[in-house]
Amino acid sequence: MLNKHLITGITGQDGLFLTSIILKNNPKDLIVGISRNSENSNFFNRLRYLLPDFKNFENIQLINTDLKNKVEVDKLLTDFIPDYVYNLSGPSSVYKSLIKGNDTYEQIISIFNNLINPIVENNFSTSFFQASSSEMFDSSELPLDENSRLKARSPYAKGKLYVHESIQKIKSIEKINISSGIMFNHESEFRDDEYLIMKIINSAIQINEGNKNELKIGSLNLTRDWSYAEDVANAIYKININNTSEDYVIGSGIGNNIENILEIVFTYFDLYWKDFITVDSSLLRSGDPVSIIAKPSKINENLDWKTETTLKDLIIKCIEYKTN
Repeated sequence: MLNKHLITGITGQDGLFLTSIILKNNPKDLIVGISRNSENSNFFNRLRYLLPDFKNFENIQLINTDLKNKVEVDKLLTDFIPDYVYNLSGPSSVYKSLIKGNDTYEQIISIFNNLINPIVENNFSTSFFQASSSEMFDSSELPLDENSRLKARSPYAKGKLYVHESIQKIKSIEKINISSGIMFNHESEFRDDEYLIMKIINSAIQINEGNKNELKIGSLNLTRDWSYAEDVANAIYKININNTSEDYVIGSGIGNNIENILEIVFTYFDLYWKDFITVDSSLLRSGDPVSIIAKPSKINENLDWKTETTLKDLIIKCIEYKTN
């Protein structure tokens, strides 16, 4: 039986890898992808890079739908009636959310409401995955799991937390398969240049080519749990197809600080990172926790999932994609 998948934010790194995973498992499944920039996207070129043996992608449709428009989203869902919805859309930059404030907060909430309401109201037997974020957690020196304290600081985190708490309420009153995947930092070769690892890689490339001689970093000690986006997409897929309405922390369980990233990147180019790095604490976001590390034991045990790609291998993938 063919399944129907609806993926919001499909042209982002998570949507791209998720699409490839769905096709590997069920090549004939129908996929509708929603993206703000589907017409200008190189989505299919990237998908061919991941799936070189696939001849065509006729069962994938990319559409421009305003997810903030209740009428448009309602019509899409009632016409398509997906078996699986993966809500990966919305702002992903915490820094930008600090600038835009209420717009970011309201956008995250309205998109979720517009997607979930038709499913609940029409009693569709749809399995729903919501992309939540480790930004929701309070600062902690201990690894974070599904029961750790939540305390949002940015408009982005507050929006994600509101939706996460809404999911808990929905579970208590509705018979619906809905899960919140609390995703920790994850990157890939398809990540935009504005993100930290890509900034470091791009700077190292420029320094290696003699076009730059300095990179400013806010801190060497901030520690995060970085995973490869394909591993995270595998978790998303496993969570949603299991239809258990369980929430899961998605991360490697391994912390790495920024100094580790600099060491890996600059060593690749046979450069000594300390010759080029200047620490400027004014670049840090106010209130940023020193350490955010996942404790993914629940998803390890329940779904037999764990990350497979090390930080070093992730970084090398990104460098080679950039330089080839």
